[in-house]
Amino acid sequence: MLKKIPLLLLLLLNAAISFAQTPIQKLEQSFQTLVADPQAKYAITSICVLDANTGKTLFAKNENIGVATASTLKTITSATAFSLLGKDFQYQTTLAYSGTITADGTLKGNLIIVGGGDPTLGSWRYANTKEGFVLNQWTKAIREAGIKKIEGGVIGDDTAWASQLTPDGWIWQDIGNYYGAGASALSWRENQFDLHLRANRSTADVTVLKAVPEMPYLAIVNELKAGAEGTGDRVYAYLPPLGNTAYLRGTWALGISKSGISAALPDPAFDAAFRLQDTLKRIGIPATQAAVSGRQLIAEKKTLPPLAKKISTISSPSLSQIIYWFNKKSVNLYGEHLLKTLAWKSGREASTKNGAAVVINYWAAKGIDRNALNILDGSGLSPGTRVTSAAMASILFQAQKEPWFADCYDSLPENNGMRLKSGTINDVSAFAGYYTDPSGRKYVIVININNYSGSGINKKLFRALDALK
Repeated sequence: MLKKIPLLLLLLLNAAISFAQTPIQKLEQSFQTLVADPQAKYAITSICVLDANTGKTLFAKNENIGVATASTLKTITSATAFSLLGKDFQYQTTLAYSGTITADGTLKGNLIIVGGGDPTLGSWRYANTKEGFVLNQWTKAIREAGIKKIEGGVIGDDTAWASQLTPDGWIWQDIGNYYGAGASALSWRENQFDLHLRANRSTADVTVLKAVPEMPYLAIVNELKAGAEGTGDRVYAYLPPLGNTAYLRGTWALGISKSGISAALPDPAFDAAFRLQDTLKRIGIPATQAAVSGRQLIAEKKTLPPLAKKISTISSPSLSQIIYWFNKKSVNLYGEHLLKTLAWKSGREASTKNGAAVVINYWAAKGIDRNALNILDGSGLSPGTRVTSAAMASILFQAQKEPWFADCYDSLPENNGMRLKSGTINDVSAFAGYYTDPSGRKYVIVININNYSGSGINKKLFRALDALK
């Protein structure tokens, strides 16, 4: 019996030591476990945890190495947009006409949808942006203007912004899919359409059942193969901006529960004009010319006609509402719109490059080394974007002091019981945001792993962060 006492005392001592460890000491141990995991053998794993009240670094490793951010970059885009545009900022889209309206209601000119950069026009996420709501508002304004037929057509004017929709650095496999849709001055239905698919067991091929909405101006080349049950959606649409042929490549699993995929509109301004002109035709207001976009006119070396009169203006939801869905659902399109808007409202050409410069300059003026912010887009889809975890954590810390912070915080999704924006691209997984522990202590958290192997890495990142709970 006496021989067992030292062993009992040793166990009690170890338990006391373990119990006495601070959350940060536990975090250091759990992070080392993560780094030692075989999935992280060839990876760069970065972490930066700050005291949310003081900004003091509590624990950090590899925090000054630039890493691909994936969608955690959206936290920086959000904070910059809130700061420079204001949480009540709204976009404006104008419907106007050129030429004149005769006594019999003939418009001798064109209807022109003037894009103002709104990423929500036609979106299903808000009551007053849905496609049907917008088209009804436009047709009502057209009727009230006395227009009964059009000797011309509908033009989707997207010329307020630069002609390049997608950022440099995005990969070909992403462009053409809904999450790789480019940002236009006249975006429409979040620049996407759906393709319903069915895998055929007997022939091992895949049938494209329908497009929603119908896309009569696109050719769909179906190269899909049926995948084994349980392999899911491995379909990619290859459809370049301004293109009219979409190639579907990859596999669609047998027995999959999803109805299909969403692809990117190649020319959203054209699609907006096309849908309005089609709606007008169905209600008895015909046009003599085909719908067209501003980019198409410029490509044909034609000029847009001058506006004669504005007949409708549609305002977007507020920036707070836009950023809510931007972060909750990680809508890449919104990030690219916000980046171009930052350039546009600063008096520069509305390009991705100029928008990124605005973001970098803004935070550099607040003390962050601009070399820690190698930003190539607004959403983080570009694998070439590189930001240090320390820089991102510093921006998140500074954001807490702003009057708009409550709205920004509310936009962050819950992951692992924490308010963390997630980020995932090829072999990259990251989380960034905030956590308040049961005792009330608040943390700013950025954790990122690049070039990991295998799958299921997120649960290991969460296991490391669980030390703070």
